[in-house]
Amino acid sequence: MTSWMKFNLMNSASPIMEQLIMFHDHTMMIIMFIMITVMMMMSMMLKSKLSSRNILENQLLETLWTLIPAITLIFIAMPSLKILYIMEEMINPSITVKVMGHQWYWTYEYSDKKKMEIESYMINKPKTKEFRLLEVTNRMILPFLTQTRMIISSSDVIHSWTIQSLGLKMDAIPGRLNQSSIMLKKPGVFFGQCSEICGMNHSFMPISLESINMKSFIKWMKTN
Repeated sequence: MTSWMKFNLMNSASPIMEQLIMFHDHTMMIIMFIMITVMMMMSMMLKSKLSSRNILENQLLETLWTLIPAITLIFIAMPSLKILYIMEEMINPSITVKVMGHQWYWTYEYSDKKKMEIESYMINKPKTKEFRLLEVTNRMILPFLTQTRMIISSSDVIHSWTIQSLGLKMDAIPGRLNQSSIMLKKPGVFFGQCSEICGMNHSFMPISLESINMKSFIKWMKTN
């Protein structure tokens, strides 16, 4: 990974993450424009040696520096509200997976056709080509290009199920069912970690999601 890529967000693996990256770039351009404009104005005032007497009781100037920030906030708020709506939208999910957080591991329950539950623990001694502190005993398996509903909860304390490349972060709260959706756009393995300080082994409950095609997913379901 190049040094420049370290300043950017992770490559997207879902449409929601694509929208989040576009919103990030859009907001950064506005922030850079504001910063450049303020620096230019400060430079002009220093060169012309303007004093506060020249801008006191200037109604046009006061109107402009009230309207311009308000319009700028509208340009930031509109795409933000659009993304919030997309993240909460649920359109005919084909698969439902219940995610339960425990101290300190995850369980995934597939109950559309038959009730199947798998436990996902961190591997203490990963193999040579496996990622340390990220590999798990049983990955969560989902098909790509398929709308999936996630129901997330916890059995003990507050956890947070997070995968950065999917743009997904949902709290797992005891006694409450939170709902989210996933649409994977490509095959691969995507890693995440619990993003809530849930106890002494908080950093040892990683998340590993494997995206496969629908045919392989059906075969996997039949063999488990």
